[in-house]
Amino acid sequence: MIKKTLYTLTMLLLILSCNNKKETNDLAVLETNKIEEKKSLLGKEVLVYTTAQDTDKRLSLDLKTTFKKATQPLESEVAVFVNPEKQFQEFLGIGGAITDASAEVFSTLSQDKQEELLKAYYSEEGINYNIIRTSIHSSDFGLGSHTYIEEGDKELKTFSIEKDKEKRIPMIKRAQALINDDLVFYASPWSPPAFMKTNNNMLQGGKLLPEYNQAWANYYVKFIEAYEAEDIPVWGVTIQNEPMAVQRWESCIYTAEEERDFLKNYLGPTFENNGLGDKNIVAWDHNRDLISHRANTIFEDPEAMKYAWGIGFHWYETWAGGEPKYDNLKNINESFPEMNLLFTEGCQEGFDPTQYQRWSNAERYGNSMINDFNSGTVGWTDWNILLNEKGGPNHVQNFCFAPIHADTKTNELIYTPTYFYIGHFSKFIKKGAYRVSTTTSRSTIESTSFQNPDGTIVTVAMNKTDDKITYKLIVGDREIALEIEPHAMQSVIY
Repeated sequence: MIKKTLYTLTMLLLILSCNNKKETNDLAVLETNKIEEKKSLLGKEVLVYTTAQDTDKRLSLDLKTTFKKATQPLESEVAVFVNPEKQFQEFLGIGGAITDASAEVFSTLSQDKQEELLKAYYSEEGINYNIIRTSIHSSDFGLGSHTYIEEGDKELKTFSIEKDKEKRIPMIKRAQALINDDLVFYASPWSPPAFMKTNNNMLQGGKLLPEYNQAWANYYVKFIEAYEAEDIPVWGVTIQNEPMAVQRWESCIYTAEEERDFLKNYLGPTFENNGLGDKNIVAWDHNRDLISHRANTIFEDPEAMKYAWGIGFHWYETWAGGEPKYDNLKNINESFPEMNLLFTEGCQEGFDPTQYQRWSNAERYGNSMINDFNSGTVGWTDWNILLNEKGGPNHVQNFCFAPIHADTKTNELIYTPTYFYIGHFSKFIKKGAYRVSTTTSRSTIESTSFQNPDGTIVTVAMNKTDDKITYKLIVGDREIALEIEPHAMQSVIY
């Protein structure tokens, strides 16, 4: 009787155990199905935003559609292929520089126009910038040269940012208030004070005198402490703006070895010794053409490399009609994968007030942004966010375009196509997104994609041709058919 009872209990426990396992397995299958269903794009809504030449479309919601099951694309078809399973660099953000010139023009605007400009750049209603660059004392874009100390003060006892507090810092703080937690604020020097240089001049190149290496490193620390005392958190600095360009404006030359040694022996240790080891230091800050030599020289030195967050670059290797050197970025990304790539400056040179709506300006931005990101770049910084109707002010008449200009005579803001092309990236791609594998079947269309922290994917596509292009966007085993107009940019959100 006891044996029979024990046998019955054992069988009951076995049945219950099997039932529990079956329920657990069923739940696991159900959860897997739910995850797969969530990942599946079939029937999911897609939003397409468009900016196109010779139309009124400017970041306009142009189409709502849904994915269907993909079919094998034909050789005659144009296709963009996205593979979200292959992810690359983490996105830092997009923004522009608040220079003395931008702040000067901003100060001339009426209060409502100031609010319009700030919202246009830094709010969700606008194009959602989160990066701000500025200069350590003056650059060419301002009314004149200045430093933060009295000439000859190597002890930096007279250091003061009072001049920046007049117009530049108030504008930065108003932008910062809209950006909130995603702010990336960094600064670049154009030249040390004249007495610290071989040519005793802030302009026309020259080099930092060796006896002032430590004083100049201390100057960066003073800048960071002064700005943070104004409640502006400093993300980092670049070592020197355009260190291989002798310019008629503020400039200073460093060979690769000189920049390496200044970083290794002075700037890096000085940051560490002053409790600023968490600040990011960006090397080079010049064009793509010579960037590999600078990266090889600095990053092959372990003592220098340990202080570097990455390397910054501009696009002006194309000024004389050359091609952008995107392959150099890919080489650095492959050679030094632990180092970051940051686009630190670009603008359309040769200002002409009759050419505000020149579409090729915007396409230069679109081409650069797509290819820079596809080469491993984590963030992208435009030059002046605002200039006047003359492309300035610039104290050496080096005038250029900005995405938005202000006519200071009429209090009017002039939005260029460039503003909208940048917005196709900055408005939809969020800090912390990851770039995902994206390729095209034809060179007539250029594209890149990022997956945001909330899971949404943003695919940006650009058509620089004179023809409307029909193409398939194929994501895994799902596809949608799209059209992109001539000279147009699209952001596809899904």
